[in-house]
Amino acid sequence: MASDDISINSLDILEYLIENAIKAGADAADAVAIDAHSKSISWRNDRLEDTDSSEIEDIGLRVFIGQKQAIVSTSDRSNDNLNQLVARTIEMARAVPEDEYCGLAPEEAIHRSDFAELDLYDDTQISVSQLAELSARAETSARSVEGVTNSDGAGASASRYGLTLLTSHGFVGYSRGSSFSLSVSAIAGEGTGMERDYDYTSARHFVDLKAPETVGSTAGGRAAVRLNPIKIESGSKPVVFAPRVSNSLLGHFSGAINGTSIARGTSFLKDMMGEQVFNNNVAIIDDPLMQRGLKSRLFDGEGVTVQKCNLIENGTLQTWMLNSATAKQLGLNVTGHASRSSSSTPGITTSNLYMAPGTLSPQELMADIKDGVYITELIGMGVNPVTGDYSRGAAGFLIKDGQIAESVSEITIAGNLKEMFRHLVPASDLNFIYGSNAPTIRIDGMTIAGA
Repeated sequence: MASDDISINSLDILEYLIENAIKAGADAADAVAIDAHSKSISWRNDRLEDTDSSEIEDIGLRVFIGQKQAIVSTSDRSNDNLNQLVARTIEMARAVPEDEYCGLAPEEAIHRSDFAELDLYDDTQISVSQLAELSARAETSARSVEGVTNSDGAGASASRYGLTLLTSHGFVGYSRGSSFSLSVSAIAGEGTGMERDYDYTSARHFVDLKAPETVGSTAGGRAAVRLNPIKIESGSKPVVFAPRVSNSLLGHFSGAINGTSIARGTSFLKDMMGEQVFNNNVAIIDDPLMQRGLKSRLFDGEGVTVQKCNLIENGTLQTWMLNSATAKQLGLNVTGHASRSSSSTPGITTSNLYMAPGTLSPQELMADIKDGVYITELIGMGVNPVTGDYSRGAAGFLIKDGQIAESVSEITIAGNLKEMFRHLVPASDLNFIYGSNAPTIRIDGMTIAGA
């Protein structure tokens, strides 16, 4: 286990809480400490608009008495308050209704070996003035693009965290990480003909950020090329999703295989375990052990061992994503997808979720499209998680004879996620930019509502 002053201090506190919770009548307990420090700035039109700095030192204690559980959190680490925290949590656990699915993760599933070295922490110290300089450079680059008439602002941030988790049945874990980000939004055109677009970069290590000039010129270029959008007629057309929006389809997929949705019967994929959900060439992977991955982690929110997980293999759904509560409810094993905060019971989350690349380049993927739409922006959340019905506002460009053509806006694309998944084809341009990543994706036969 990695260690520093934060982890040692937090571990002592968590050991104290669990020991006293057991003495006070708890059958089992776990405790988490989250120590986070961040700073961020916003910049617009050559001046610093705002700065923000925060420090979080949260402690959460969860206790179990029979089939009852309660969790209470605090940011006060004084001895008197810690004793009161134990007493309040025990009192709450005795008062709440029973929950037959509550409890610690199975003992055989918790991580007991050495943790992986994932290089998630960069101790580079970035000042507010340095964040402002990055933002200024990005904004200047964006405003220098022909057609760009104004800035919609830039921003940069730097943060680091430490998370310590301890359970009464033997798990002890500490992880730490850092994050740096830079973004800028540019406005092109004037009056009612203005268009806006952005670019953004985020990384665990400061050195891995894209250059501010690259971020700025990309944002400016994206805004300028959207000028003078045309209206299109409604109809059924092939739709190609750019990578920065194709990853939203992964969000709908992961929500549909979340154990909570499955246990409640509120997922359009609830009966599809072991069934063909995508075509044979599609694979979707969740990998928490990627070096410097934006969402990598050493263990899950219950101390369970994490590992690379093939959610979709050859188009077939392989597993749900489960924490211990949903695993018990469904009669299955935990999958290492539990999330954790200091103030609530474990949830379920992905780590580095991605769709494997296909074999065709984006140009090859759309080469035979005579009349289609290339989507670069999605608006609104018109998705029904129970039926899979999908309808979202969108903007992007026409595809004519295999080439990206005039810009389009104020359109709606619609379909059903079951059919969309079954027919989508991924391109070869997968890049790991976000927490969830997908390549360019083509889906034929979607309904387009234009002017």
